Amino acid sequence: MKRNLFLLLITSGLCSAQTTITKAFNDPVVGETVNNVTVTGTVDNSATGANTTFSNAALTLGAASPTTYSAPTAGEITTFPGSTIKMIGGGNTILYKQTASKLEITGLITSDATLNLAANNGTFVSYPAAFGYNETDLAQGTFTSPSASGLCKGTITITADASGTLILGTSTYNNVLRIKSVQNFNLHLPNDATFIFPIGTITNTAYTYYDSTHKFPLLTTTQAIINVPLAGINQTTSGAQALNTLTLSTGDLTTRKEGLKIYPNPAQDFIEFKGETGNYSTAKIYSLDGKLIKTSDLKSGKVQVSDLPSASYFIEVSGKDSKNKVQTSKFIKK
Repeated sequence: MKRNLFLLLITSGLCSAQTTITKAFNDPVVGETVNNVTVTGTVDNSATGANTTFSNAALTLGAASPTTYSAPTAGEITTFPGSTIKMIGGGNTILYKQTASKLEITGLITSDATLNLAANNGTFVSYPAAFGYNETDLAQGTFTSPSASGLCKGTITITADASGTLILGTSTYNNVLRIKSVQNFNLHLPNDATFIFPIGTITNTAYTYYDSTHKFPLLTTTQAIINVPLAGINQTTSGAQALNTLTLSTGDLTTRKEGLKIYPNPAQDFIEFKGETGNYSTAKIYSLDGKLIKTSDLKSGKVQVSDLPSASYFIEVSGKDSKNKVQTSKFIKK
């Protein structure tokens, strides 16, 4: 009885563990589609600190607004060097460079302006990121817009400044981590290579809300302010979108329609799979901070976990060729 109670307490503690953004679970993969919807109403981002409540019960969810991840074209890689993945969503296109420890922005394309950060990529997030994470990165490149073009230089400050419970419309999510990103850029004429005389500014502020069971943010808000007095530009653009969790399981991807699921969870000796396992050949298990713990083949249809310490992990299954999508799930080892 004491042993069972002890295991129950361990499992309870693991289930309520703090959400951490990791490469193994949260890094986007080419071919993924995120089922987002538009948000009607004003998002309240005012709450800060630990164990807080993000109160957004008044928001309503609107039309579908999917976000897709694809491979950059050869031309895009030439224009935005180092790019490995492209995101299209909410009317914007963002090109990223993926490394072992970071997701970096190489380019941002909106209807108002294009930023090319080829001279110095800007950090989107460093892995792992948990509550209290704080980073400021320098970024530099060029900008173009219908009214002006030139050089840009500035900072991107990313903070995991709040955690707690998210109330989103009629849904409630626990163990939510909020990431705040503030991108401040000064704009300069093409010949101002020493960046002495700014002609304008671009400030973009984004809030993203994550929990531990969904790969992509539950809620995202953005506000971009562009001010170029010489060109008569002074405009603010804002938007918000939410993850359609009503029809999705962990991972939030259309590839989940294949129905590949893991069981039991929590697991003690083995993890087994339900669904089209014939399309997958390899399983990799990662710790929550993104460290690869073990690799196993799926010939037997199950993966041994009895040798792992009691903790939460991510398991990533990959296909026999590039056409099969990578899938990631979280599990608890008892």
